[in-house]
Amino acid sequence: MTQPAPNGPFQQDAPPAGPPVPGTARTPPVPGTARTPPWRKAAVIVAAGVPVGVLWWLLAPSGMNLLSGNPELRSGGNTEGWLPRDLVLAGLFLLAGCICGAVASGSKHGGPSGRDVLRTVGAGALGALAAWGTGVVCGLWWGTPAEAAAGASTAFSLRSFAVLAIWPGAAALAIFLNTVFTTPQPGSPDMPVPK
Repeated sequence: MTQPAPNGPFQQDAPPAGPPVPGTARTPPVPGTARTPPWRKAAVIVAAGVPVGVLWWLLAPSGMNLLSGNPELRSGGNTEGWLPRDLVLAGLFLLAGCICGAVASGSKHGGPSGRDVLRTVGAGALGALAAWGTGVVCGLWWGTPAEAAAGASTAFSLRSFAVLAIWPGAAALAIFLNTVFTTPQPGSPDMPVPK
């Protein structure tokens, strides 16, 4: 019976020829080329809630209503504008969550750790709260004074608080789908070795 070659039966199993390349798995990284700290991605995700909130107020009914342009939906007292207002925020959260999840999914050579997933989902939840608060503040500052004085039911706000779960949920789903549908590159540490 013949024994397999010590380096394996495939060319990619042979030891690399030439000097080691800095920053690869076989050598330590070069000083001064550190990765960005993980909290920066989370801070960017949370800070993205502010422009999402402003965009919500600009597009939604009883805000600036730039999306539909219907003057009847401009008033917060019109109950027909409440559902579209929440749906505009839900759509923005879905888009933001998918983008955050795709960015946090890691590179094609390695997936995100459990800590990265929790950090992204938590930052998405905080970003959703920041967007909601920003939209409400925009409604108070730039909305008509009669609507804000009439009460909470006519002011620019969110009627369905379950919408706040869409951003972190979409981020988690995007990370999951990226992990499931990406295949590791041949020769990467994630690729199982054939026996």
